[in-house]
This record gives sequence, C-alpha cells and structure tokens, in this order.
Amino acid sequence: GKSSLAQRLLERCGNIDETEGVGQSALDTLAVEKERGITVKAVTASLVVDVDGAPWLVNLVDTPGHADFAHEVSRSLGACDGALLLVDAAQGIEAQTA
Repeated sequence: GKSSLAQRLLERCGNIDETEGVGQSALDTLAVEKERGITVKAVTASLVVDVDGAPWLVNLVDTPGHADFAHEVSRSLGACDGALLLVDAAQGIEAQTA
C-alpha cells in the first residue's frame, strides 16, 4: 500500500515512467524486496507539486510496514515535519500499524 502510493505519486509528478502491472516498484531496490514484494529498507524520494501555481517540494519516505522494522520507521519519522498514515480499508488497522 505505502510503496504503491509513493510509486503512483512519483509517476503522476513525472519523476519516473509509469509501470505496467502490479508489484513493480522503483523504490524497492534490494533483491529481497523485489522477490518478496515487501519494503525492508526505508527509501526517500523528492517530487515537486504545484499548489495554486506555486511549486512545493515534497520529500517522501517509504518505510517498511512490519513490526520487525519499527526502529527504522521511528528514525524516519523523526526527520519529518508531517506524516501520512495509510491504512488498508479491507484489512483495517493491524498489530504492526505505527
């Protein structure tokens, strides 16, 4: 969910080309991430968004979603001015939801 949203935001802002199919993420770079379709290591990306004619720089931090990586998520949140919590509407809040 989080990686897919970040991927689509980067595509819509023209940072990367659109991907075909599900499971392809430019943000997942490690072999284990590509094989298993999970995020293991936090990755950052920047994009420029036009808001009322003014450019805004948005820095994305795609973090792992599993509880085993809670420390990495906590460190990433410490560097942020704000955060967007993404919860799967079908599965709802789970034990590892930060």
